[in-house]
Amino acid sequence: MQYWESITGPGTIDELVADAHAAGHADFNARLAHAWIAKGILGSPQKRTLHRGSDKALHSAHQRRLLLIVLDKRRRSPELKLNSLAQIPLALWLWWGEEYVVVQQAQRAFSTWLGRSQRNKDVAREGAVGLLRQIDHPLATPTARTRLVRLVTDLGNGRALTPRGRAELVDAVREVMEPDSVFAASGIVRAVGPVGAPMTCEHVIAHAEIISLAVQHVLRAGVSEQLLEEARASARAWTADYLAERPGLEAAAGSLADAFRSPTLDEQVNTAGKRLLYTVGLLLRQRQQ
Repeated sequence: MQYWESITGPGTIDELVADAHAAGHADFNARLAHAWIAKGILGSPQKRTLHRGSDKALHSAHQRRLLLIVLDKRRRSPELKLNSLAQIPLALWLWWGEEYVVVQQAQRAFSTWLGRSQRNKDVAREGAVGLLRQIDHPLATPTARTRLVRLVTDLGNGRALTPRGRAELVDAVREVMEPDSVFAASGIVRAVGPVGAPMTCEHVIAHAEIISLAVQHVLRAGVSEQLLEEARASARAWTADYLAERPGLEAAAGSLADAFRSPTLDEQVNTAGKRLLYTVGLLLRQRQQ
């Protein structure tokens, strides 16, 4: 049995520190706990009515367990930064709800995950490279691939998508997905993936626009509780629909079958931020229409 499974009740910050030390995390202390609360890794404790002037606020049993899960993840993957660890409480809120993580904590965790500066650029580039793998054509040039990754990374990092920038993005997507050496004369439109969920140039461009819209909004104005809760409800609904169709999509996806395989628990955690970000973008786009 994991140590965190033995925790059944709420505890003070002192008990959180004791939990961490008992599980072998000697570097964890009250100062780090407060820092993690500010970043959404942990939730704010519930204040108690003072009886003798010394009663400390309590963290729920779920939050005590969450702390040990995060610390264990950090020990097993020491290269992970706080931004990556923030996806653990974010995933708990997305899939298990407010009994485990309240929306205010999810807000902070979401902002920590998205980050700013170099961290945000790293997240954006990771997404751009993943997109390239999905749509790449064997005869696309290295220059075209590099340009696509650069443009999509810039958009994911908060760069505004101007009309000129959109035209450049369209050109970059087509150069990678439908290189002229193959498609110029035929006029054929390439689609990758299964028949039930084909991905064309238009789909790729729309996806990039939605992510760009979401990133710009969140970096500029943050994300409200209402918007985040709407995104959670939408993401859960379309994920349920997708999972029902997933086996058939995987069987029909050919070379892209790996993109439709059943996700592991780690993958569900590690994609929580991206899933919410995309859904936020969809909702913002609907409001513009």
